[in-house]
Amino acid sequence: MLDFRIDTFLSVCRHMSYTKAAEELHITQPAVSQHIHCLEMDYHAKLFRYAGKKLSLTDAGSLLLNTAITMKHDDVHLRDQLHQLQAGKTRLTFGVTLTVGEFMIPHRIAAYLKNHPNTSVKMIVSNTHDLLDKINRGEIDFALVEGFFDKSEYDYLVYGKEPFIAVTASDYLFKKPVSCIEDLLEERILLREAGSGTRGVLERYLESCNLTVGDFSNTAEISNIRALLSLVREGCGITFLYEAAAREDLDAGRMRRIPLDDFRITHDITFLWRKQSIFKDYYENLFRELSLPPAQDHG
Repeated sequence: MLDFRIDTFLSVCRHMSYTKAAEELHITQPAVSQHIHCLEMDYHAKLFRYAGKKLSLTDAGSLLLNTAITMKHDDVHLRDQLHQLQAGKTRLTFGVTLTVGEFMIPHRIAAYLKNHPNTSVKMIVSNTHDLLDKINRGEIDFALVEGFFDKSEYDYLVYGKEPFIAVTASDYLFKKPVSCIEDLLEERILLREAGSGTRGVLERYLESCNLTVGDFSNTAEISNIRALLSLVREGCGITFLYEAAAREDLDAGRMRRIPLDDFRITHDITFLWRKQSIFKDYYENLFRELSLPPAQDHG
């Protein structure tokens, strides 16, 4: 059983405040201080330091935090697994980013459900930042993401590699001839919200060119990918996204790729879970099963 004082430690880390941790846990501030002191005695290390009135983690505290998040996650997962055994049911709880959820994973989930008819599935669709937070809080077990993440905190396997491309409506008229990224700066760019994997890939590329999304003449931020695609089809501007998201429109001739000499990106779609989890084999088995193509119906 996980030491209850770990919950206190995690709460202090979330708020960087003994007072707010006490409020969250409905205990006194001296009790919070006592819990942290006991952990420091157990681990023979100082976990927090003050710089004036600002609380921060020591190196030892940071190491414990990373480990404690995984321990807490595994504890939540273990309790859920034990409950499922008692109930004679199984459940799959995970998260996916929008592009993965809309265009890459549905047929794999369908195949999984057919192979496991007594398993319930809860799939949360959100941006990479939110999904990582949900993993850390034990709200989901694993995630498939298109965005960037701290590899020191998560174990991961590459689920797929997807071209990242620039597209616009098939009849869109550019303000000038286009051959490189800077030629697009006079166009309106349609963007996903900050925190999304798609936005993150684009922003990192632009940064390598000493550009930002603010350098485009006009921007529109659309969090719903279906709505964004609709606006592109209507000729409202250009966008950058994974080819899988635009494949149907490209094949139907409603959109076209924008050929850019200086833009060649293929990005990993990643299956990840908390680093050093005791359930590593479980996640690796799920990865293999969700990666298998659905069985073909040969009649």
